[in-house]
Amino acid sequence: MEDSQIVDLYLGRDETALTETAQKYGSLLRSVSRRITEDETIAEECENDTYLEAWNTIPPHEPRSYLSAYLTRIVRSLSINRCVEKNRLKRKTTLCVLSDELEECLASGDNVAEQLEGKELAETINRFLREQPTEKRIIFLHRYYFCEDIRSIASRFDTTGGKIKLVLFRMRKDLHEYLKKEGYQV
Repeated sequence: MEDSQIVDLYLGRDETALTETAQKYGSLLRSVSRRITEDETIAEECENDTYLEAWNTIPPHEPRSYLSAYLTRIVRSLSINRCVEKNRLKRKTTLCVLSDELEECLASGDNVAEQLEGKELAETINRFLREQPTEKRIIFLHRYYFCEDIRSIASRFDTTGGKIKLVLFRMRKDLHEYLKKEGYQV
């Protein structure tokens, strides 16, 4: 079923929307959550909570052309929140490594958390990503948004982990320069 049709089901308050969403996006949502939480049970709970959140938020939102991204954002946020609630975020090496990697191109200290939450910074990073070739943009998103490890990204692109690391290193460096050019203190 097309995303637009699924959104129509949500807007019509038809519970079939949940079944269709689970059928089309369930494995994606679970895998994103599993990479963040490293716990299958919590991943399933976050997946189910995503359906509830979608049910509660789609009217007034109508994510017809970006349903996948909309749902992924929800499950990612729920998964990170679950880690924080259980005080597990401190032990989450994956999230710490990803934060450290991106911190190289963002401001240091407490300003990182403040700037990451800012809409302007998000828009600037989105502009930077739109200017990148498709393959680089996808690699960047899989690493830093979907929390995917280097090996699986390399496998996805049928290349070596070294090449993926190099692409990400150069993109972080370019992002750093881009943010400086846009007036951010980095």
